[in-house]
Amino acid sequence: MPDTIYRPHRSAQSYFIAARGLRHHVQIWGLPSQVSAERPLLVLTHGWMDVGASFQFVVDALDGGRAVAAIDWRGFGRTVAPPTDCYWFHDYVGDLDALLDALSPAAPVDLLGHSMGGNVVMSYAAARPARVRRLINVEGFGMPETKPEQAPGRLAQWLDELKTPQRLRTYASLAEVAARLRQNNPRLSVERAAWLAAHWAERRRDGRWHVLGDPAHRRVNPILYRKEEILAGWRLIAAPTLWVEGDETDPDRWWGHRYPRSEFETRIALVPRLERARLASCGHMVHFDQPAALAGRLVDFLA
Repeated sequence: MPDTIYRPHRSAQSYFIAARGLRHHVQIWGLPSQVSAERPLLVLTHGWMDVGASFQFVVDALDGGRAVAAIDWRGFGRTVAPPTDCYWFHDYVGDLDALLDALSPAAPVDLLGHSMGGNVVMSYAAARPARVRRLINVEGFGMPETKPEQAPGRLAQWLDELKTPQRLRTYASLAEVAARLRQNNPRLSVERAAWLAAHWAERRRDGRWHVLGDPAHRRVNPILYRKEEILAGWRLIAAPTLWVEGDETDPDRWWGHRYPRSEFETRIALVPRLERARLASCGHMVHFDQPAALAGRLVDFLA
């Protein structure tokens, strides 16, 4: 490990909340006394194969007078993995509803989601408009449109994958974990990677470091992505919404002709009260690449 490791400016407290039959891990920065109608609790939700702790760099760049919570989705971080063969999108929405009932039962929140989390919070804000004061979607583009004739093949793929054990790579040391994080995202500094590694993985009885993500997340879901159902929700979002992306993100590299950028532009234009922000010198992991710039944009929007 390097001699210098990132030192957080604000310390988080870990809590575990029982909801929907699982033990959910939530990190909270700040105190209940900091919550008000003008500055409600800011809730952060991470993306696929990430953890809530990865928002530490953004929280450090925010005004320290604000209370912030970051959740670990089911099967990620320190939230228990349910006994399941695969994960269902609407379970994340259900978990979020239950967790907000515990974290802010009497008042709406400001709600941010990154990537997969961005897709979740958009659906949640449509279903529970009174629970969200401000909404921020950071690179939650949605998914390519599917067609009914794809369903039999998807079901067959799922059945095949159920017969195959899913595994994630393990690591001999935290230094190897940190190196993997930087391989995934070279913009992540050595110091930040060293700090994040201990939140992204844990050492187990075999002496190796295991990523805090259920391997079952890698299995395909047999239910098709129904674009029109999702967009029906986006049209109903009542909260002022901020869309944030990095200037180096190119979704065409992920999906190509299956989901071109022009199609996303058509979708996002349906959100009624939309603002947009494009941050320089960053890609998909905006909260790693430019945490201060993201925090600054959040401060302006949430005010």
